[in-house]
Amino acid sequence: MVKLVEAWHKTFTFHKPPLALGNGILASCFSTHDAKRVGTHSGTFHCDEALACFMLRLSKHFSGAHIVRTRDPKVLESLDAVVDVGGVYDPLPHRYDHHQRGFDQVLGYGFATKLSSAGLVYKHFGLEIIAKVLGLAEGHPHVHQLYPAIYRNFVEAIDAMDNGVNQYELNEPPKYVINTSLSSRIKRLNLDWMDSDQSSDRENEAFHQAMALAGGEFLENVNYYAKSWLPARSIVMECLAARKTIDSSGEIIKLNRSCPWKLHIHELEEEMKINPSIKYVLYPDDRSENWRLQAVGISPVRFESRKPLPYLWRGLENDKLSEVAGIPGCTFVHMSGFIGGNKSYDGALAMARASLKA
Repeated sequence: MVKLVEAWHKTFTFHKPPLALGNGILASCFSTHDAKRVGTHSGTFHCDEALACFMLRLSKHFSGAHIVRTRDPKVLESLDAVVDVGGVYDPLPHRYDHHQRGFDQVLGYGFATKLSSAGLVYKHFGLEIIAKVLGLAEGHPHVHQLYPAIYRNFVEAIDAMDNGVNQYELNEPPKYVINTSLSSRIKRLNLDWMDSDQSSDRENEAFHQAMALAGGEFLENVNYYAKSWLPARSIVMECLAARKTIDSSGEIIKLNRSCPWKLHIHELEEEMKINPSIKYVLYPDDRSENWRLQAVGISPVRFESRKPLPYLWRGLENDKLSEVAGIPGCTFVHMSGFIGGNKSYDGALAMARASLKA
């Protein structure tokens, strides 16, 4: 598996995620020499058009395009591309609005979320942009694997928030409010009503800050999913295929190295038609020579486990836990029963097997 991960890293030419306008790809997006013109609306801006403009400027056709912010129909008509305004979706003249009646575009790939201007630009330019960021050919299989993954884990939320799609089908109010999303942070970059300078120049400056923020996070996500998510997926797939060599139940898997497996378990179980589902994942502790066993969650977005570790073990440590469990080398079990540890792989496996029977 170590060779597999090294091979993944040799496949890609990574760009360091940009944090300021002076870095790499992000800086090139703001070059306007002899550039085409991309339009979006003036006034209050949102995350979707900030990201849409950034992505367009990463494309070959609109590389470093000049951004024109206006609501004047005659000016918009004269531009090379228009996003989030104009009431037209037509990729041939590069019109990418989503506010008009009857608009119902989705990405495909089984997604049902209506696209915003960000999703529309991603739909038509995403493969090209991912390939450019990673230094791969657009037809490379890794680019096509990453395309729906980056949409699911980054762009789709921006589409949903802009279109007013609730994350859950609930009539009750949320138990807490999240104001740290990318959409929320970009919203706060708009001019404050208390600012004395409400000029269009100041507003456009704020919009370019929003583009930099959205674009920087987009590039960070592309690089993360290429260098971390994709190789982890291959490791988890191999472990799932070998699950019955670990335990005859097929409900326990072993990772020879720690990796972000939670992102893949549920999706790969469905793809590989795994039944019964995986209950526990064993992996080495990065900070010691111990082993961890973790219960798989009931879904990727829920904290509850499919089969938590036994109630009588929870909150216990070391000798006391080993005595109660009847398994030597136990180190801890969390109060919620979602994770535990043992000094050896064999001990962790014994804990997982006992938990299955509990």
